[in-house]
Parts: sequence; structure tokens; C-alpha cells
Amino acid sequence: MYFEGYGYRGSTFEQTYRCYPASFIDKPQLETGDKIIMPPSALDRLASLHIEYPMLFEVRNTAAERASHCGVLEFIAEEGMIYMPYWMMQNLLLQEGDMVFIKNANLPKGTYVKLQPHTTDFLDISNPKAILEKTLRNYSCLTTGDSIMVAYNNKKYYIDIVETKPSSAISIIETDCEVDFAPPLDYKEPERPKPTAPPTAAPTAEAEAEEEPMFTPFTGPGRRLDGKPSKDLDASGSSPAKRQANATNSVQPSTASTSQSTAPRKTTGKLVFGSGGNQSSKETDKVLVRNSFDPHGTTALVLGFPASHVVPP
Repeated sequence: MYFEGYGYRGSTFEQTYRCYPASFIDKPQLETGDKIIMPPSALDRLASLHIEYPMLFEVRNTAAERASHCGVLEFIAEEGMIYMPYWMMQNLLLQEGDMVFIKNANLPKGTYVKLQPHTTDFLDISNPKAILEKTLRNYSCLTTGDSIMVAYNNKKYYIDIVETKPSSAISIIETDCEVDFAPPLDYKEPERPKPTAPPTAAPTAEAEAEEEPMFTPFTGPGRRLDGKPSKDLDASGSSPAKRQANATNSVQPSTASTSQSTAPRKTTGKLVFGSGGNQSSKETDKVLVRNSFDPHGTTALVLGFPASHVVPP
């Protein structure tokens, strides 16, 4: 039976085979590693070339431009055919009976590999390190970009080979290799709680009133219109509260009476200041000053008209 590329040439092993999954042969252990089964003729050719052990191969799907690396388990396949793990066929985008190119390869011993599980379920295993070490004993080499399968407790876990050192393909046979893990593909970082700022209470009208400077009118000392010292108001610049008390006490009914009134008129809330030293008998000489109080307790002096023109409050 002749297949395209069947036969040997040159000083290296290069061969094209039809590939089939391991389910086509009674070798279930193939699925737990990266080793393939080749025909006996391949062993003869490899022996004649004095290929060093362990035998490692580059596996390439030329049509899809995908490549990986593997080892060999046995040489018992039919001529022109090879059997490989199904997960490897998935990496290479191969279907049953597709043609695959095989070439022997020499890979350096690995010193570092970074793995990334597909799901967080792999981290739920009680001892993932021990499971991984046991699984990798069935592997000969690792290639950056591949996805290997780890079987445990009747479940399959897929892990990506994110990075390998010192090259993109390494041998892991009898070597001490540092293993690092990247976060799983479906891992989501928990959202950090946002700091809650304490609610700022809106300033009340009273608080604003306390903060804003208040305007206090008529804070100066009271003075008479005729220039003489005042007897009713404190001219020494006392406090507004004291002046308010003095002003309140000074608001008393006037004893003066007008010539036009036949009966005494009540003048509560008014202060009468004369133009001279003594009170004049003329009403036109009298000036009324209305004594009113502002909301802040200070006395407001409002000049008025002559008494004959002032309407009683």
C-alpha cells in the first residue's frame, strides 16, 4: 500500500502518514500523554539513522499550518498509518484519515513552563500539583500554544501551554522544570467594594446664619440733635444689648402737652428732643424722633416732622 510521501530519504527521518485517533486501537493510555504509535518500518529507518533516545518528533499539519511535538510509544501501527491522542489531533486541526507530516527533532531540556487551566475547576482539586506531576510523566515534550489534557476523577481538564523556556518546544524527560500557573481562562476577579463616603448633610438655615457675618445697623452711640450730651442713651459706646435695655427703659410717656390739644395726648414710643437747653413752647420747634427697634435689638432713630405733622402711632 503506497501513500504520498511514503519512503525514506536523506539523513533525517521525514515521513507523511494518515493519522487516526487512539480510539481506533486498543490503547486507551494514549489519551493521557503525548506519544504516538508508528509502523515498524519507521523503527527500521530510525535505527539506521542512529537517532538518539528519547525519540522526539515534529508533527505538522501542512494544510492548516499547525505544528506540535510528540514522542513515540510503540511501532505496531499498520504501514502508512499512525495513531495519536485525540487532543493532539484537535490542536493540529486534524480529522480522521488526514495526512500529517512527521520529522524527527532534537529538543532542549526544559527549565520553565507556564500553564493556564481553561476552567477554575482545576484549582478545586485538593492537590493539583501532585495530579499535574503524575500526568506529565506520560509526556515527552511540551510546545508553546498547545493545550494538553489532564484526566482526574472521571473528568477531563484542559490546560494551555502559555510559555516554555529555553525554547518554544522543550523536552521534559529527566529534567527539573519550574512550573508556573496563570489565572484560568474563565477566572473573574472579584469586584472591589467602592468606598462609601459619609453623606454630607445640607447646611441648615441656622448654620448658614451662624457662618455668614451679620449686619448690625446703628451700632454707634446716640447723640442729641442740638449737640448736647444725651441723658437717655449711653454715649460711651456700650454693648448693643445694654443700649437696647437703656432704650427700652427710656421709652416712657411724655409729659409735654401741646397748646392745640385740649386733653393730654399719649406719646408712648416717642422721644422728644428740644432745640435749646429748655423745651420750647412752640410745636414747630419740636422735632419728634420715632423710637423703633430692629430685629437685632438695636435702637433705630428715625428723624420725623414737627409734632403738628406727626400722626400718632
